[in-house]
Amino acid sequence: MTATHDVFNQSTPLEDVNLFEIDLPLKEALRREGGGWAAERVSELGEICGSAEVLRQGADANNFPPKLKSHDRFGHRIDEVEFHPAYHELMHLGFTHGIHALPWREPQIGANVARAAMFTQLTHAEAGVGCPISMTFSVIPALRHQPEVAAEWEQRFLALDYDGELRSPETKPACVAGMAMTEKQGGSDVRANTTRATPLNGGGPGAEYEITGHKWFCSAPMCDAFLVLAQTGSGLSCFLMPRFTPDGERNGFHIQRLKDKLGNRSNASSEVEFRSAWARMVGEEGRGVRTIIEMVGHTRLDCAIGAGAGMRSGVAQALHHTSSRSAFGKRLVEQPLMRNVLADLSIESEAATASVMRLARSYDESAAGDERAELFKRIATPVLKYWISKRAPSHAVEALECFGGNGYAEESGMPRLFRESPLMSIWEGSGNVQCLDALRAMVKSPASTEVLFEEIDEARGSDPRLDDFTDGLKESMTTSPETLEVRARRVVEGMALALQGSQLVRHGDPAVADAFCASRLAGDWGGAFGTLPAGTDFETIITRSAPQV
Repeated sequence: MTATHDVFNQSTPLEDVNLFEIDLPLKEALRREGGGWAAERVSELGEICGSAEVLRQGADANNFPPKLKSHDRFGHRIDEVEFHPAYHELMHLGFTHGIHALPWREPQIGANVARAAMFTQLTHAEAGVGCPISMTFSVIPALRHQPEVAAEWEQRFLALDYDGELRSPETKPACVAGMAMTEKQGGSDVRANTTRATPLNGGGPGAEYEITGHKWFCSAPMCDAFLVLAQTGSGLSCFLMPRFTPDGERNGFHIQRLKDKLGNRSNASSEVEFRSAWARMVGEEGRGVRTIIEMVGHTRLDCAIGAGAGMRSGVAQALHHTSSRSAFGKRLVEQPLMRNVLADLSIESEAATASVMRLARSYDESAAGDERAELFKRIATPVLKYWISKRAPSHAVEALECFGGNGYAEESGMPRLFRESPLMSIWEGSGNVQCLDALRAMVKSPASTEVLFEEIDEARGSDPRLDDFTDGLKESMTTSPETLEVRARRVVEGMALALQGSQLVRHGDPAVADAFCASRLAGDWGGAFGTLPAGTDFETIITRSAPQV
């Protein structure tokens, strides 16, 4: 009887590994895009995030989600969210390594590239903490529209010693930033917001206001301060609203409820109400969207990074499992059709890594005053945010299927990866919003389109399939302009594929580039992963992405 309890032909947990050192495409991209100086720091974080302890913290933060405590036991309103200790440990890990602050603390070429690689490592452990870390990182450009407000808050947001307690910011070693923009009647149409701001001392940039209204979606409500959009007499304006007023009292910031979400469960997302909440205007009155837009750009970059990180997690888990388990006399990874699936998943992950790291480099170059880089990131951000986020859910499903029934069980971690996968497509603007933003860039800043295609054409002459695809894309963008909005998803998809193809042809492994062009660009692309043409160099592609442990 005891023989039936012997466990064999099962894989082992992918843990106690250096997540960076087993990710060859990311290591190559880090060096190529100017972040090689930070390789040791990224590797150190990869070692920590791949440990069994930290991976368990990620699971615990999801298994024990945050709870709202609206009142204390005496009936006083406190509006606090209680987290599992694992959540705070992960936040501390991210802050200690400066993922929320690296490009601002150490402004140099490769800083955003290095940060993207570090953000990827933490996302492998748990994606939920990425939201407050991303918002804290992204708030800095918006704050700098109001120098006196930035002077008070910037160093608080750039400090490395995370403190999860809700108390006056003057007493904390570091602060976390959030944002609250959308309302239930408007959603992405923030100009439909009804929340109003009333001046307390004359009004205008930097002045004090009281804000009354609501926000339908406020992520991470335990942050120390939030960028908020509200209406004034001159239109929609931007404000910094702290959780505490200058006299040390709790602000009129009330949490109505926490969202019961599909995934990202370790991160508290909420509906909030403002009752004469104290805030200061940031930027020009009536130009709130313009003030906050660069913050949105940085968080959209993080969406693309996060979606790509999810793909890498899925590939690593699928390759590890299929290398350990056998069926029909062979290891799964040796079965011809499974090799097609695994190679296809690997290609998608490599394309995401290569393109998003190139995008991160443009943020470094733009910060250094490169006008072409500014144009490139203006259009490439929505293009890649759209496409990589859209591919993530189907990628997660296919990676899960590589486990068979084991993948459908919660213990495998693959359901959690799948539930996380749609988030990046929704956060900071859904697919349609990204496509329309890309079209807006094409119309209002046509030079951005030119720069994007100049980047793509750096590979011209290297692969005729890429050349033909790019030429067809250019033609489709100029034909029937009156239908361009209807065709926006197809056009933006084409821009993303051409950009990814160019990166792989110029810088990637020849086997990966050839398979990408054959499947994605040459018109022989099936409806599911695992439809690469016969003759593909599966061995090389799989070996590049396999986690050698």
